[in-house]
Amino acid sequence: MRRAFVLLLLPWLLADGATGQGVFVYDQQSSTTEPAVVFGGILAVDEPPGYGQSFTPSLSGVGFIRMAFRDGRPGNTTGASMVMNLRSDSITGPIVGTSLVVEMPDSFVGTADFLFTHEVSVVPHVMYYFEPRIISGDTWYFDIREEVYNYPGGTWIAMGRPDVSVDCWFREGIIIPEPSTGALLLGGLAVILLGRRRITAVRLRVSTRSPPPCASCGGAAGRW
Repeated sequence: MRRAFVLLLLPWLLADGATGQGVFVYDQQSSTTEPAVVFGGILAVDEPPGYGQSFTPSLSGVGFIRMAFRDGRPGNTTGASMVMNLRSDSITGPIVGTSLVVEMPDSFVGTADFLFTHEVSVVPHVMYYFEPRIISGDTWYFDIREEVYNYPGGTWIAMGRPDVSVDCWFREGIIIPEPSTGALLLGGLAVILLGRRRITAVRLRVSTRSPPPCASCGGAAGRW
């Protein structure tokens, strides 16, 4: 009965564990606080290549890139579908990774996480470039400041030309999976079952031992 219960519960626990949240570990960031107001840069659906931010990772992988956005035409019921391209060599160089699509609702203001299905391998201390792209939707603003963020490992790039006095607000790093509630429940259930099996085995060994000899009768217990 217990075995059947575990076999029925296992698929649900594994499925629940696959959707467990992860811990965001920041590698590079232009600011340690999120912007209270988003303004500065304009991003359109038909923007030509050549716009983005350079950065120099210290880790060997990139699992997410976070930027701050504001709807440029709030209230028109039109949001946007965005992706983030990760490039090497230059802002128009080879694409080494493209994030999952992020759906931005109408009138959204805040930060958005662009997640990569698989952590993108990068070479530590070598400069890379990320490029936000609107697949569909209207105009959006992103947070970019001159002489404010002063990120030392890169700079904002517009029309393919770096501007050393400007950086966008961003954070990038890796995601460390953490166990979900279902996974923790599975582990606890396994410990309980193993503990019960051990107790049962000990009781069985005790019950099958031969009785001690009878000292008063000079022989084994139960002789008389």
